[in-house]
Amino acid sequence: MSDDLETLKQDTLKALAAAPDLRAWDEVRVATMGKSGRLTGLLKELGRMSPEERKVRGSALNRLRDELSREIAARGEALEAEALNARLAAERVDVTLPAAPQAEGTLHPITRTIEEMTAIFGAMGFKVAEGPDIETDWHNFAALNTPSHHPARTDQDTFYLPQEEGGTVERVLRTQTSGVQIRTMLAHEPPIRIIAPGRTYRADHDATHSPMFHQCEGLVIDRDITLGHLKGCLSDFLRAFFAQPDLPVRFRASYFPFTEPSMEVDIGWSRRTGQIGGGGDWLEVLGSGMVHPRVLANCGLDPREWQGFAFGMGIERLTMLRHGIPDLRSFYDSDVRWLRHYGTSPLSPALLHEGL
Repeated sequence: MSDDLETLKQDTLKALAAAPDLRAWDEVRVATMGKSGRLTGLLKELGRMSPEERKVRGSALNRLRDELSREIAARGEALEAEALNARLAAERVDVTLPAAPQAEGTLHPITRTIEEMTAIFGAMGFKVAEGPDIETDWHNFAALNTPSHHPARTDQDTFYLPQEEGGTVERVLRTQTSGVQIRTMLAHEPPIRIIAPGRTYRADHDATHSPMFHQCEGLVIDRDITLGHLKGCLSDFLRAFFAQPDLPVRFRASYFPFTEPSMEVDIGWSRRTGQIGGGGDWLEVLGSGMVHPRVLANCGLDPREWQGFAFGMGIERLTMLRHGIPDLRSFYDSDVRWLRHYGTSPLSPALLHEGL
């Protein structure tokens, strides 16, 4: 090998040995083998030599190129291994250290309210009953003594589903969970004491209404049930839910086709400040009444033997009053900041003795 090739070889090997990292290694590689590298420049000079000189010189350059390629590749692999080992050492996890705190998820306020309602009514002996979101017109309306001309049965208020070909049963997205009451009376012998929380659907959408919302209805069927039982049950529930033992509760005569007599339930409220239990104003929060004899008869129960009461309330409405939430649509915006603010830790169960 000529002196200039030997010099190139030694310079390259020294530079490779001194390269501390892959960046320096790549600089050596480019300086030697790149388009403007020293070895590449020597290979380009072969075209100006005679055939005899080119044969000798070319053979020597090819041997040098192969040798330097091996050395460069070997040094690159060694530096890659060193870099990997250094990274693994830097990123090593000390399993003896406590875990870094993570952002904790929360229960949606609707879920929390349902849990609290279940805890309160559960302490009164109620069980949770469920039913389908798609109901027959009979379960949703007719069995509840709702006449065919009632406004709730129009297309403007109710989501009707297309009938199956050749079918005669009308199906709707349930407008209330009252269908669960009907199904329970049909399937079980009294005494009955249930609540039916769940999704309901109505064709309405604004700051206080949503096409999908949640209701909780209740039903008690037994012998010798009176309005006194209804008033005591709902008064105790509202006072427990709003954590105000002296919360004013008022019952007003009203009308529902499925109860007789029917009553709206109001709580004390301040119109000026929005404070629950304060001021001299009243705020309606739910509807109730004694189960209509026709509803009992539709479910195969003798009204002369069995009596009962029923009630229904909007879960979003009570949650908004409890937390001072002004807009119903916020419940379904999926704003993580809102959910963190109004959410509840999943590790904090709704227990009645904690003072719901």
